[in-house]
Amino acid sequence: MTTPDPSARLHELVLKSLDDDQAVETVSIPLAGKSSIADHMVIASGRSTRQVASMATKLADKIKAETGRAVRIEGLPTADWVLIDAGDVIVHLFRPEVRSFYNLERMWNFGDAPAPVAAQA
Repeated sequence: MTTPDPSARLHELVLKSLDDDQAVETVSIPLAGKSSIADHMVIASGRSTRQVASMATKLADKIKAETGRAVRIEGLPTADWVLIDAGDVIVHLFRPEVRSFYNLERMWNFGDAPAPVAAQA
């Protein structure tokens, strides 16, 4: 029996947590082999600063509970753009207007469109 890749498990945990918290327009960008900062970048939006802060806090708690690793969080006090560095997965949570302004999907597009993440049933 093979052990699942820890990076893939963390990525799945992030996507499930965001889906459970009703994140909007979640996009996952594979970085493995393209950047040394992480294997995956996940970008999602919340409808308000309160939802963005809540999603970030819950995600950090779930990652800590599942992996035993604390994550680094930046931007939580204003919650317009919260960055969560979970090691192999980098998560950007935005309010929609801020996400449109920075357009990280375009910046990190390596010639292929980022894949929207389908909601899990």
